[in-house]
Amino acid sequence: MVATFVIFLREGIEASMIVSILLAYLDRIGQRQHFRDVLVGVAAALVLATAGGVAAYLTIRAYAGSRVQTIFETCTFVVAAVVLTYMTFWMRSHARSVGSELRTRAEAAVGRGERLGLGLLAFQAVGREGLETAVFTLAIVFATGTRGVLAGGALGLLVALVMAFAIYRLGRKINLGAFFAWIGGILMVFAAGLVADTVENLQQLGWVHLGDHPLWDTAHWLTEASSLGDVFHSLFGYAQQPTPLQLGAYLAYLATALGAFVLLDRRSRRRV
Repeated sequence: MVATFVIFLREGIEASMIVSILLAYLDRIGQRQHFRDVLVGVAAALVLATAGGVAAYLTIRAYAGSRVQTIFETCTFVVAAVVLTYMTFWMRSHARSVGSELRTRAEAAVGRGERLGLGLLAFQAVGREGLETAVFTLAIVFATGTRGVLAGGALGLLVALVMAFAIYRLGRKINLGAFFAWIGGILMVFAAGLVADTVENLQQLGWVHLGDHPLWDTAHWLTEASSLGDVFHSLFGYAQQPTPLQLGAYLAYLATALGAFVLLDRRSRRRV
């Protein structure tokens, strides 16, 4: 539940920012009649992302407990970790230019009189966030099960919408740069867990034999099947029987990603 809450909160804030920037620009230039085009694009993106995620889940569920499911889960972990890392660093680097880029593209679409162009712009921007969320949610479901996933996602989305309303309607000042920095750091920890899960699956498939003997077993202290163990596993990558390679991959990714993220954050502050 915690992992999906963080994911939906982060993606919900970013998607809300995108939609708000587009609507605010159209309102400023007196083109409120195009609100409908933007909202249609948003709705289409959400439907596509939801349908794609549900279809993928239902398809792979038919292979529950099989080698095919493990292979699919492994691919999902890899894609989720890569995309999660990329989009976190990308957002941190381009946070200040996202608004101007969107307004430029919206201005070009309005100038050409292309209602379809505005809809596609909203579809592309929000669709990216929706597909990322679908991939991350699938990775969470495969890693920890379905318990609390929908509740966490719904709560995260609700909080994101409330924050977006506060930022763009009530005029409250929220430091989005600091928000994305903190959330980005948390997501790097979550991505490290996905890397460890990838190694675990590769060893279970017999594709990797290096360092595949468990270092210890803490199931009698905290099992992954418990509520607390589920939280620690989904958010911090906790494993009750970690192998040397699994632990090494986790620590190596975490040190590299967080180190690079902190360095990027410091550089961006110096430029301000």
